Amino acid sequence: MAIGIGKKDEDVESSGKASRKTSTVAENPAGSSYNLGTRHLQTLLMFLGMTLGYCQRVGMSVAIVPMINASTANPDFEDYKWDNTEKSLALSSFFWGYTVAQVPSGYVAGIWSAQMLLSVGMLLCGIFNVITPFVTHRWNLVAVCVCRVGMGLTQGCLLPCVHTLLSKWAPPPERARLGTFAYAGAQFGTVIALPISGALAASAGGWPSIFYLFGALAILWSVCFFLLGADSPFKHRSISQEEKEYIEESLRTTERKEDPKVKQKLRTPWREIFTSWPMWAIILAHCGQNWGYWTLLTEMPTYMKKVLNFNIEGSGGYSALPYLAMWILSFPVSWLSDFALEKGASRGLVRKLSNTMAFWGPAIALACMSVIPRNNSTYALALLIVAVGLNAGSLCGFQVNHIDLSPNYAGTMMSITNCIASVVAILAPLICDQIIITDETNVHQWNNVFYVSAAIYFLGNLAFVIFSKGEVQWWNDPDEVEARRQKRRRKNDMIETQT
Repeated sequence: MAIGIGKKDEDVESSGKASRKTSTVAENPAGSSYNLGTRHLQTLLMFLGMTLGYCQRVGMSVAIVPMINASTANPDFEDYKWDNTEKSLALSSFFWGYTVAQVPSGYVAGIWSAQMLLSVGMLLCGIFNVITPFVTHRWNLVAVCVCRVGMGLTQGCLLPCVHTLLSKWAPPPERARLGTFAYAGAQFGTVIALPISGALAASAGGWPSIFYLFGALAILWSVCFFLLGADSPFKHRSISQEEKEYIEESLRTTERKEDPKVKQKLRTPWREIFTSWPMWAIILAHCGQNWGYWTLLTEMPTYMKKVLNFNIEGSGGYSALPYLAMWILSFPVSWLSDFALEKGASRGLVRKLSNTMAFWGPAIALACMSVIPRNNSTYALALLIVAVGLNAGSLCGFQVNHIDLSPNYAGTMMSITNCIASVVAILAPLICDQIIITDETNVHQWNNVFYVSAAIYFLGNLAFVIFSKGEVQWWNDPDEVEARRQKRRRKNDMIETQT
């Protein structure tokens, strides 16, 4: 009897230890938020992918100067004497393909494999970039536009795929940090591409070396991501069991949800997504962000040159400073965001505060640009750095809010918002150019550009503050969606029968 009781107590104690161990693993495994794990490697790969994606975009903006007039960098290389219209055509053609590819990329990433799609997309994008100098030599502007459209089509999967992958790899307590680090590759790519491209254009390799370098690195990255990346912890070959359990428990996922047969049954609830107020809050915020961001990127250099007589053409360092500030600021902002969540702040409140800093801060800075005295380039550059730097908050605001609302359809949602916002990114500089079409040195016309951009920033964030949510929406659950649809059909049938 005594032995039996002792064994029972031993079993209970053993069971308690196992339970405590499981709880500890779920809360603070060997893959805790402060220890490096496989999810951090995946985030690093996404960061590098974003970096190279933006290096290829920015590289063209620098390369086109010696492509038009080789004497500006290395006169030993061919130039094409394009006019301003042809220059604009070459630069904007990337976004033609990029905008078209958004929604299809998000859908394919959700039903097939975000990792495979991104690997193939970046591989093809790198190839298009590498061959650009060769085909331009033979077919001139037409070849450049074809290659840039191709790059836009193949790189269009970048944001939807990264969002889909983050929804599977980033636990909610670490979502702001991991998501911010991955997306900060955009600013880091801009920061390094400006001076590197300028140096390459003036080197013995000339402007073609810009395309060769960034294209080759993109191809190399795609191979690495194909070998080392994975769609989820469940599909990764070498992730530790502790880290896998921690991520899946934190995301409340199971192996059943990762079953490919089950995944194929997840039909995108298009109607529910497009009739969701929190989704429209993200759409409006994304459009406001793109208007302000691309206005700053494309118009501020002209303003500083024409109005303030501040020459930044000879130095890529000044052009990169605002984006360096945004990249650096993204890390403390993301840490504070996750810290607030750990201390009990609601996710919705944290997203709104982060987005408010990212939108209303630049809005104030843009409004202040209109009162800067002429020829005061120092204050203008400082305000530009503040305006772009504070934009770092958007990474912890609307940009990760897709995942908060619906982990299952985050990639598709990002493709929708980014598609609409990409159209705004194309229109914003064109509309601003119409505002200042008569005289680029007219301060009053520039003030109108600043006021319009500040108002759009203000209204975009106001919509986000009012309508956004931080909780998973009901339409994230396919079973709930189907149940409500059946209920709606039965109700309609009853109404038809009664009539």
